Amino acid sequence: MRHDTDPRLLRAFVAVAEELHFTRAAARLFVAQQALSRDIRRLEREWGRTLFQRDTRHVSLTAEGQRLLPTVRQVLSAHAALGEDLDAAPGAGSDRPLVVDVAAHASTGPRVLDAARVAAPGVEFVLRFHSGLARAATEIADGRLDVSFGRVAGLPPAVRAALEHRLIRYDRVAVLLPPGHRLAALPRVPLAALSGETVYAAAGNEDTTEWTDYARALFAGRGIEPAPPFPKLQGELEFVRVVRKKGWSVLANVEFSDVPEMALRPLTDPVPLAPVSMVWRRGLRHPGLTALADAARAIGAAERWLERPPDSWLPEADLRTTSGTGTGTGATAR
Repeated sequence: MRHDTDPRLLRAFVAVAEELHFTRAAARLFVAQQALSRDIRRLEREWGRTLFQRDTRHVSLTAEGQRLLPTVRQVLSAHAALGEDLDAAPGAGSDRPLVVDVAAHASTGPRVLDAARVAAPGVEFVLRFHSGLARAATEIADGRLDVSFGRVAGLPPAVRAALEHRLIRYDRVAVLLPPGHRLAALPRVPLAALSGETVYAAAGNEDTTEWTDYARALFAGRGIEPAPPFPKLQGELEFVRVVRKKGWSVLANVEFSDVPEMALRPLTDPVPLAPVSMVWRRGLRHPGLTALADAARAIGAAERWLERPPDSWLPEADLRTTSGTGTGTGATAR
């Protein structure tokens, strides 16, 4: 049976599936909650199946909703790609802004974007800040975001299927230590020295699951305890307040922003590396994508972003994902 479904209803489904909260999903889509609820009911009627279980306190995906979500994301991605191709048709122009998430906690994205803006002043880049690739990737897949940066191996296979990516950097991993910590006097912290420590790696934040997954692989067999799940920490002041109150150490990279009274120390023996890829929607064509890819390549060559020291460490999942050069550049200028 064929279903000609309005893409608006598909976007409503994805938003509720990701937020599991109608009020937040409505705010994200800039619609009234009642309108969003009507769209979900209409979609369920059209498809003849229940997509969500909801009561006064909770919203969850049904088994059918979970099964259909990856396909719906792929459909939205194809719909967005079609719009881009039509925009690039003769006479239509190709000057729409490119929406780029630079992941505020990392240094790679902002540097690449700054260089691309200098190299391509005629391209309009619109900046976004998300705390992790997990959330950004779903927004890329459904057409609300164009490009992001982060660890691809931590994404679910169904999400990766809608994306293209290219490895651009190996970030060196560090630990952020609370005031007075026994290891703060060391210039570098051996991983073995963290045995028995509780280290925060954003467990409980659904936007950054790829980072929590990396931490689990790093901590496994080393006696390092991940901090228990905790609600997403928004803003530097709240981050500092919570981690200092809890006394947690924090897994970070060596260019993490300065945090008052906390000591940032590189990890060693072995040197953990966190791969950073440039990630975009499969089939995307835009001159800004070319500018970003060229900028990443130039900075990476000058600063040896892809060099791996002989004593480095990567999770097995990352070794498999980054064994090649990525899934093409996809960065065709129009």
